Amino acid sequence: MRSLQDTLYNWLTIKVVADARPEDKSAQDTKELFEGILLDDHKLTNIVVSKEEPMYYVEYDQDQERHKVRFPIELIDVMLEQIENEPDKYHNYE
Repeated sequence: MRSLQDTLYNWLTIKVVADARPEDKSAQDTKELFEGILLDDHKLTNIVVSKEEPMYYVEYDQDQERHKVRFPIELIDVMLEQIENEPDKYHNYE
């Protein structure tokens, strides 16, 4: 099983891409994969994401407790920026 921190990082990174590219089936599928790990393996509920420079904040419930973690925006947005800067390398295969 992946660590919760790693799973949250991967999920948030692909969530940013999926939200910006709703037609990108691969991004949507990957986001759903990581959401499944968060919900099923780590038993998270009530996941909420907010963005306040210079961080993304992810709040969630686990074991009847509220938790909050943060990730630097520049670290999370790097994949989306790469896709936007080189769109020819990232085709949407349906």
